[in-house]
Amino acid sequence: MDRAQRQRAMALLPICLALAFSLTAVGSSHWCEGTRRVAKPLCQDHPGELHCLLFIRNSSSRKRDHRSQAVQYIWETGDDKFIQRRFHVGLWQSCEESLSSTGEKCRSFQSVIPAEEQGVLWLSITAEVLNILLILTSTILLGSRMSYHSSGFHWLKVDASVAILMVLAGLLGMVAHMMYATIFQISVSLGPEDWRPQTWDYGWSYCLAWSSFALCMAVSVMAMSRYTAARLEFTEKQRLQRGSQHSQHNLPETEASERV
Repeated sequence: MDRAQRQRAMALLPICLALAFSLTAVGSSHWCEGTRRVAKPLCQDHPGELHCLLFIRNSSSRKRDHRSQAVQYIWETGDDKFIQRRFHVGLWQSCEESLSSTGEKCRSFQSVIPAEEQGVLWLSITAEVLNILLILTSTILLGSRMSYHSSGFHWLKVDASVAILMVLAGLLGMVAHMMYATIFQISVSLGPEDWRPQTWDYGWSYCLAWSSFALCMAVSVMAMSRYTAARLEFTEKQRLQRGSQHSQHNLPETEASERV
């Protein structure tokens, strides 16, 4: 592998990383993570569980036929009556820990956000998909650039196209990430009571999405620098070739004039 091919391979590496980061972020559900404060259930309704409320029923009330008249004495008071359940949210679903098992209980994130914000969510998802398609197109173009060894102005256009596509991909990704963050913050305030988190922060998927944006902008700058340098080199070679052809064309005329 010569120097030019190594440079093309190094240029292809960050684009592949940006594509992998975007695909992982869009498919995961860890854009935001946090905890929810949930009241403990009664141990009578959930036997065998660790996180439940212990109570004692009044002995005089046991003789009554109506269970609703029984008096319950709860041992736990204050914050002891609540537990913290971890949750994580992505573009597609929201998952939280389940009390009855070690697994998670998931539901659609679209069912959590307010109805007037669902259109913004779909715009964010569309921008993320377009971002992935633009990065994939740039990867294919640079891959074809590495497959062929010919040179010329045609391949300079490939670098220019990659620079433009990566700028568009980065801008679309930035807008999509900001729209999602806004939607989530609105849902924290106006979402359903059984979903609103007590504490939350951005997760690793959100960090991957912004890392993909940074790589897109870096690749765009590098591609434009390569295009500018190669364009100047190509123009200089053409000028030298025209100069050599012009000198060779004038050489026979000079000899003929000397003979005369």
